[in-house]
Amino acid sequence: MTATEAITATDRRVTFPPGFLWGAATAAYQIEGAARDDGRGPSVWDTFSRTPGKVADGHTGDVACDHYHRFRDDVGLMAELGLGVYRFSVAWPRVQPDGSGPANPRGLDFYDRLVDALLNAGIVPYATLYHWDLPQALEDRGGWTERDTAFRFADYAAVVRERLGDRVELWSTVNEPWVAAFLGYGSGVHAPGRTSAHDAFRAAHHLLLAHGLSVRELRAGGAARVSLTLNLAPVVGRGGGAGPAGPDTAAADLVDALLNRQFLDPVLRGGYPEPVLAAAARLGGLDHVRDGDAAVIAEPIDLLGVNYYNPTYVAAAPGTPADPAFPGSEGVAFPPADPPLTAMGWPIVPDGLGEVLVRLSRDYPGVPLIITENGAAFEDERGPDGRVPDPCRIAYLDAHLRAAHAALASGADLRGYLVWSLMDNFEWAEGYGKRFGLVYVDYATQRRVLKDSARWFRDVISDNGIAANGTGGHT
Repeated sequence: MTATEAITATDRRVTFPPGFLWGAATAAYQIEGAARDDGRGPSVWDTFSRTPGKVADGHTGDVACDHYHRFRDDVGLMAELGLGVYRFSVAWPRVQPDGSGPANPRGLDFYDRLVDALLNAGIVPYATLYHWDLPQALEDRGGWTERDTAFRFADYAAVVRERLGDRVELWSTVNEPWVAAFLGYGSGVHAPGRTSAHDAFRAAHHLLLAHGLSVRELRAGGAARVSLTLNLAPVVGRGGGAGPAGPDTAAADLVDALLNRQFLDPVLRGGYPEPVLAAAARLGGLDHVRDGDAAVIAEPIDLLGVNYYNPTYVAAAPGTPADPAFPGSEGVAFPPADPPLTAMGWPIVPDGLGEVLVRLSRDYPGVPLIITENGAAFEDERGPDGRVPDPCRIAYLDAHLRAAHAALASGADLRGYLVWSLMDNFEWAEGYGKRFGLVYVDYATQRRVLKDSARWFRDVISDNGIAANGTGGHT
């Protein structure tokens, strides 16, 4: 089955509610470049990408998409697409090169210019304070395994809010703390590249503490709306023992606690689920969790950002060691996914998005949702006519938007959809080999080319919905 065939017979026209937010997302290290310009300090990703063997082909984010120098043209592309919202991240080492102390005015000046350009184009700025680019100076002092890093992050949030808070009405504190903690400190496939189960649990807690502390700082300065962005996925038993009390069901419940509820429950229910506490206690202890932390982490938020790409498949497998990205998952296997797959090898399962959205509104009521990332990498190439046809991406987005619409009809409190990503970029450990963008980037020339999916998405935004022909918009 191809990605295009992932669309089913549900290809009727769908219309989203009035005021539904449409946009796109990026992250600072993935697009900005200018790694040494205007006083920016090194981040853990600068260090990690220079470590042999860590990033495909030795790629770094030194230049990336050169957005730092080309942002006005990029905002012009956003306006051409009709984006209502643009979610970007602020680079902490650009604002505080050493992770603390006085702000670097030249770093803040860049975000001043970006926000003003967005507003002048009629686009709502949605600022993410942390998208994984921890200042290297803080990592040298222990990084997210140290409690003090959470307090330094709150100080940084206050600095950015003081400068941009009069114009930014949507804020996200931390992007995907599971990835930052468990891929960065557990499996080591992301920066800073540590491989310690205990460090991963400590980092996860301190990232959540940083979230809560920064919510307080943002609110103290009158921030309009504050959110947290989580990568969430259905966890599905695939080993044949998935009955109500079967071993696959138990395996799925454990991994769901480690992946999803480890972050949802402290923020929205005031405490960790028992399987997480048990695993953390067994793998180094809970001395990093202090009295009063739960109340800080559970500071109310106005929106929950949902990043969805694919389900996680598990099977009971006694004797199997824990996956380093899921410490505490002994006895659980992670079987490969079936086609269709993206270029990342991720399964294309649109219904999983709807499942996540309905579950959130059912199990954690009262918190509006926004899809802050959803998209796919495919093998995009420019044709002889200069166009970049990407029918698989159009099919992918069409199917996921239909799943989101179905979730709305089932009661999910969904307020908007932001595609990942606005443009091709540095895809972390994959380097520049994977293209997620609506906009094709020729990295040799930095030329931008709208892919067919960009034009398709422009029509979706214009229509506030998807056409009945399975292709969306007017195409």
